Amino acid sequence: MDRIDGLGHYRRQFVGIETGSTADASPNPFAYLDGNSLGRPTRASVARIADFLTHDWGTRLIRGWDEEWMDLPLKIGDDLGRAALGAGPGQVFVGDSTTVLLYKLARATVDYRRIDVDPVRTEIVLDTDNFPTDRYLLEGIAAERGLTLHWIHSDPASGVTVEQVRQAVGPQTALVLLSHVAYRSGFLADMRQITEVVHAVGGLVLWDLSHSVGSVAVELDLCDVDLAVGCSYKYLNGGPGAPAFGYVRRDLQDVLTQPIQGWMGTKDVFTMGPGYVPAAGIRRFMSGTPPIVGMLAMQDTIAMIEEAGIEQVRAKSVALTEFAVTLVDAWLAPLGVTLASPREHTHRGGHVTVTHPAMGQVTRILWEHDVIPDFRSPDGLRIGLSPLSTSFVETFEGIAAIRDVLRGVLLGQSGLGATPANGFGGSVAGGLGGSRGGAGVGL
Repeated sequence: MDRIDGLGHYRRQFVGIETGSTADASPNPFAYLDGNSLGRPTRASVARIADFLTHDWGTRLIRGWDEEWMDLPLKIGDDLGRAALGAGPGQVFVGDSTTVLLYKLARATVDYRRIDVDPVRTEIVLDTDNFPTDRYLLEGIAAERGLTLHWIHSDPASGVTVEQVRQAVGPQTALVLLSHVAYRSGFLADMRQITEVVHAVGGLVLWDLSHSVGSVAVELDLCDVDLAVGCSYKYLNGGPGAPAFGYVRRDLQDVLTQPIQGWMGTKDVFTMGPGYVPAAGIRRFMSGTPPIVGMLAMQDTIAMIEEAGIEQVRAKSVALTEFAVTLVDAWLAPLGVTLASPREHTHRGGHVTVTHPAMGQVTRILWEHDVIPDFRSPDGLRIGLSPLSTSFVETFEGIAAIRDVLRGVLLGQSGLGATPANGFGGSVAGGLGGSRGGAGVGL
């Protein structure tokens, strides 16, 4: 599968991936299955950041703002919109954290719908299993603005359906905030139909794209999406704490008033005028000085996505998750593991979640031995497969290691073999090494 992978050559462009040369090889985890939480850095980004420090910042100094930095959040936004979001120019910008951008766009939307359009629009619709940040900030906005939260009770093993949204919205709806791909299960929501349902009752939708951008084809313009936010440190490989991006549909830009009025969002940044006058277009949604260093790394992955084509990236993502589901069924299901992600790839994003009461202990043991999946309380293990940097062999060996550790833990609990301390009857290294040689057993 790796030999026929049309995107396989991109894997060698990431730090930590063996390239065949001793000189440029670096520590490589046995299996990295957490690209949906934090992506690997690219080799190009290492060079880009070093050059920025020594040349752009090191020699150009303050002149960099006039020469490039002032427009960089908008340039990267346009590049990202074109490569991965299906968004025309002038609708995407980079800056602030995901939380801050969600707050700005959500607060601007509810104020617009309630104050400027219809005072009866006093409800925000959200779901019970959305990412904590999304739920927490909407609780704060509701309290701040005297609004009511309408909760959709979503299944943690799936996600929010079109019919659930249809039943939740009405003339009282100001805003619906949902994740395009659910962070636990990987459930892929129907963006087009849900947006249509909300628009039919006069509401607006804010989509969280954090778990879909870079692994799922997104068509914001074609789906008539109102607003969207997403992070850049997962499939875009922007690095820890890299800034998020925001999308505001063109016709909404001049009617929404964003609540964090900073100098970078003003009509003339350097006038330093006595009052706030918002800039025209997408720049008005910026606030403070943009984190230029933090937004450098994502550019190289955006360029890879554009070169490969987001449809091909999505096809690789589907192939990886289909392969993972096959291995889960063959190796993990007989040990009592449950697949907690949609089985149909049309309803699944870029990661697969499995559940078992022992997964917390299994994850700790795996991490100690350079097999790195992700754990989500109370019993979920996420297998995050990044299309540009994850190989089929890496997926194969990683899931084999999960099988071996879980088997060892269960034997230890039964008193028949391994000790719970390491999950193996013999040595941990022996158990992991065995997964390379014997991973095909039972497949």
